Amino acid sequence: MDIRSLKQFNKKAMAALISALVLPSAASAFTPFVVQDIRITGLRSAEPGMVFSYIPARVGSTFNQEMATDSLRRLYATGLFNDVKITTQGKVVNIVVDERPMISSILFEGMNAFKDDAVLESLRGVGFGEGRAYDPALLDRAVTELRNQYVSKGNYSVEVKSTLTPLPNNRVGVSFQVNEGKRAHISDINFVGNEAISSSDLEDEMDLTTPGFMTWYTGTDKFSRETLNSDVEKIRDYYMDRGYLDVKVDSPQVTISPNLEEIGINMTIQEGKPYTVRRVQLAGDLMGMNEELQGLIENRPGEVFNITKARQTANAISMRLGELGYALAEVNPVPQPVAGTQEVDVVYFVNPGKRIYVRQINIGGNVRTRDQVIRREMRQSESAWYDATRLATSRDRIDRLGYFNNVEVTKVPVEGSDDLVDVNVTVKEKPTGMVNFGVGYGSTDKLTFQAGVSQDNIFGSGTNLGLSFSTSKTNRNVILTHTNPYWTTSGISKTTSAYYRLDKPYSSSVNQDEDTYQVRSTGIGLNFGVPISEYDRVFLGATFEQNKIRLPAENSGLIIPQAYRDFVSNYGEKSNVIMFNIGWTKDTRDSAIAPTSGYMTSLNAVAGVGDLKYYLLSAQQQYYWPINKDFTLAFNVTADWGRTYGSSKPFPVIKNLYAGGIGSVRGYDGASLGPRDTVSGDYLGGNTRLLANVQLFLPFPGTQNDRSLRWFLFADAGKVGVSGAQTCSVGNAQYGGIVTDPCGWRYSTGIGLSWNSPLGPLQLSYARPIRSKPGDNKQQFQFQIGTSF
Repeated sequence: MDIRSLKQFNKKAMAALISALVLPSAASAFTPFVVQDIRITGLRSAEPGMVFSYIPARVGSTFNQEMATDSLRRLYATGLFNDVKITTQGKVVNIVVDERPMISSILFEGMNAFKDDAVLESLRGVGFGEGRAYDPALLDRAVTELRNQYVSKGNYSVEVKSTLTPLPNNRVGVSFQVNEGKRAHISDINFVGNEAISSSDLEDEMDLTTPGFMTWYTGTDKFSRETLNSDVEKIRDYYMDRGYLDVKVDSPQVTISPNLEEIGINMTIQEGKPYTVRRVQLAGDLMGMNEELQGLIENRPGEVFNITKARQTANAISMRLGELGYALAEVNPVPQPVAGTQEVDVVYFVNPGKRIYVRQINIGGNVRTRDQVIRREMRQSESAWYDATRLATSRDRIDRLGYFNNVEVTKVPVEGSDDLVDVNVTVKEKPTGMVNFGVGYGSTDKLTFQAGVSQDNIFGSGTNLGLSFSTSKTNRNVILTHTNPYWTTSGISKTTSAYYRLDKPYSSSVNQDEDTYQVRSTGIGLNFGVPISEYDRVFLGATFEQNKIRLPAENSGLIIPQAYRDFVSNYGEKSNVIMFNIGWTKDTRDSAIAPTSGYMTSLNAVAGVGDLKYYLLSAQQQYYWPINKDFTLAFNVTADWGRTYGSSKPFPVIKNLYAGGIGSVRGYDGASLGPRDTVSGDYLGGNTRLLANVQLFLPFPGTQNDRSLRWFLFADAGKVGVSGAQTCSVGNAQYGGIVTDPCGWRYSTGIGLSWNSPLGPLQLSYARPIRSKPGDNKQQFQFQIGTSF
């Protein structure tokens, strides 16, 4: 008997066996017949129509053994039944089923390491989920899958049990009781076979570490199989960046202690020898762009082969082709070792494919934020050539809105077309409203209270609304702002603000408990921002402000700054001023909170008209230079210059500029640089200011590649002075003492800590003034929650 005959024999034998088991009848032989009726019994929750949809038998059709076998197989394949029997009685087909209960709910008890939705999704991957038939075998698989989720994160001692709860209408509830145990930590990491590169250097490249000074914060000593696999690739790339093309990193050997809480990792490395680039070539369809694409190559002949530079080159070529509409361009760098040498030829195979159009842009993941808010940031248009650069810019603009935790932009080929793609923009929203309350203490303002409420994406419209309030011994502020970043469809922004400010100029030299003098300012402003490029914006607007100064009588016996009496003499106790402002900003920084690359340039001019006639010119330049992936060098230069116009009156003291303390020149008391009042010794500030800062950010020990916590070294320089007919007063010998050269340069250097805390960027600094002058007020330890400079 040949194989084909044997298969036919087996099929007939199986059909006969099933027929004998499930089609018992009075007759010894089953004769095909025309079906007059089909009866289904045993259903508890499913509908008969569902059963009919799976079987081929119909009233009026001929029912035979093959149809009976096929019906049985189909019903068992649904997974909905524990047992199925098919019998015949005359010309009636009887189907008796034992229906499995349906899973109505799945609950987790004691599970804290994962979110319920993520675990439910993984369980559906093994066929277990709500709305599906209960199968004991699938429940066992679900328990195993849940345990595997924990094991992949290093929880080897996890225990998972399941409980079934019968429910009405043939339903069951399933609950999983999870005892997570302790997550295993890494006790040691060992390397074998590495000679050219030290074990410590290799361990620095890994995200996983042994317990250390900061692992309580980073959690990098907790084992994760996924992270370990990533670390293997990082070590391999580390070698290949140094020319070791033949490097092999064997699969890590993981050993677990008997108590399942300590893990040892052993890695075996075969290094080989480094290769030098002999020749670099481009191959494939270069579309006449050979010379231009050659200019994008980073790894040059004579240099040690570097896989990162090769990938960057491939990406740069892909991006350039993407700018021309070749969305599916493929660029593959292939190193080809030269036999008998330690040299390598690198060939970039280029396949641009067809030029691609974008059919449509789909927005997803946004629940609260309107589609329009996201679409207006897109620089890639529908029904236009695909442009990789515009798409990357669009992604960055959406991310910079600050409304989303994650932004993904992907391209999907359109089915049935070889020159169309759809662009999918998927976002994950984050809370954009904030209510904050804070209490602080400082040497200048003493006890300070702060409170505020803000909503950056109110009603999902993309507009921002904020109300903040702060009060201290010397200051009280209430500020209300509303910003519409797209007041017009062309991207012109509009900001409306109103504020109330109460200042009691501070003196560390005079202790007077009486409510001596104060400056009350109220204002309302309207400002517009006009984009002139992707990174450039022009600002212009106006603010109306009313200032009231209350001073005690000269015979009151209170020590009052002479500068404020002179101000009242020149401008009166009440003054109204309209401040017109115009400015330009260019910002290419990768982050406004904790930048690591890029620069920010701003120019601004303010002119006051009305009772206060003055102007103030300001310029600032910030630059961030990433020395490598761990070190960032930051520079900042600020210059301000103010004068009055139309009269010989001095610059209004209430508009003076201040420096000293964190944010300007650390190591000196806040606002202490510049002239001092001749009567009270108060800090007066001035109408000119120069600041310069340099700061080197370094990774905090033990945090590996975590940039949310860094320490830094810094050097500051600055001066506050006066111009025109004004003099740089040196203070009062009785109150505060005389300051030598108060308008001269002040310098400091020190060390600090930067942390992106839940309340905002926090900086702590310890500074030592350099060549300070007699009379300077110093403050070596300072902190702030705010920007870098």
